[in-house]
Amino acid sequence: MAAAKILLIDDEPSIHSVVTAYLKAEGYEYFSALDGPGGLNAARIFKPDVIILDVMLPGMDGIELLAALRRESNVYVIMLTARSEETDKIVGLSVGADDYLTKPFSPRELIARIKAALRRIQSTNSLSDTTSTLIFSHIRIDPSERRVWVEERLIDLTTVEFDLLVALAQHNGMVLSREQLLEKAWGYDYFGDTRVVDVHIGHLRQKLEDERFIETIRGVGYRFEDK
Repeated sequence: MAAAKILLIDDEPSIHSVVTAYLKAEGYEYFSALDGPGGLNAARIFKPDVIILDVMLPGMDGIELLAALRRESNVYVIMLTARSEETDKIVGLSVGADDYLTKPFSPRELIARIKAALRRIQSTNSLSDTTSTLIFSHIRIDPSERRVWVEERLIDLTTVEFDLLVALAQHNGMVLSREQLLEKAWGYDYFGDTRVVDVHIGHLRQKLEDERFIETIRGVGYRFEDK
């Protein structure tokens, strides 16, 4: 089995030294970039399975880089933000980051996030004929091909957005809490803010172009209905 490919985009040499040492120890194939333009070019050529992306980068910041990347790729992105910059987290998630860590962070936690992301990718890639297409009045979801149609319009979703939609649709009419959705879409015990779910749900609603499909149950979570 080929080693997973991890791309680190960060302008701090100390981060590179520590993170790449951990990536090497785990047996991953990795590549590093120190600025935005170089990171975007590396993403296009290296074609990683997971990208670790810092917000503050010379040449092109992480938000701008992520926006450009999302126009051509759904690669799993873990964004690194300063602890005090709450806005960066929300904007990054809105643009299409799948997860985030705040600096300073534990390299072990980063590796745990990467492993969880790779498990999610492998599990979705291994979906077979045993996973039936979900067909509703206006939405059709094919888990094996990871495709979603609203009426006859194909919707482009990120990994997390798709997993959230499938989790909700498989429990059609039932309320799922934010914690349940974190477990189903991220696949590990998430220690960050549960608002990460709210941001991704908001992005998912925009792409579906109809907020009626996903109802907010105040104080509890969300419910999918397509009558």
